Amino acid sequence: MADHNRVVTNSMDAMLFLTDDQLLQGIELMYFAYKGFTSDPDLILQNYSYGRAHHRAVHFINRRKGLKVNDLLDILGITKQSLNRVLRQLIDDGLVESRVGQLDKRERNLFLTEEGKELERQLSDAQRKRMRAAYRAAGSDAVQGFRLVLEKIMDVETRNRITQDKE
Repeated sequence: MADHNRVVTNSMDAMLFLTDDQLLQGIELMYFAYKGFTSDPDLILQNYSYGRAHHRAVHFINRRKGLKVNDLLDILGITKQSLNRVLRQLIDDGLVESRVGQLDKRERNLFLTEEGKELERQLSDAQRKRMRAAYRAAGSDAVQGFRLVLEKIMDVETRNRITQDKE
């Protein structure tokens, strides 16, 4: 009798025909991986009484210096009210600076302050450490496959935006 709970690994073709149980295992692995991936930053965020939305905002403001508020809203996919609450806290706490746009005075561009950069460094260091260890243990082929799977899980619009950002 075949073991339908075991992931077939002996050929790439076999992986294309996963059972529902195997797919559910993959879903569970994603949940648990996300739990692990966010656990270290969550401990740091507790010191500030911040949540994951604050973390995501700090991350993308750091990655895209001068990010427009509307662009951050699109990236995070949260309501304007939620983003305003998060940004207000980050600005009031001295972690983010909002500057008037140079081309359009109605726009607000976001930058991390030195304190914000330090928080972002702590958060990303914790996640990079976990990612680095996992990537090293899995090997380069697995890393390449993992990244491809993640891209294919994303909505097409998100994947296209990320591809444009890389160019």
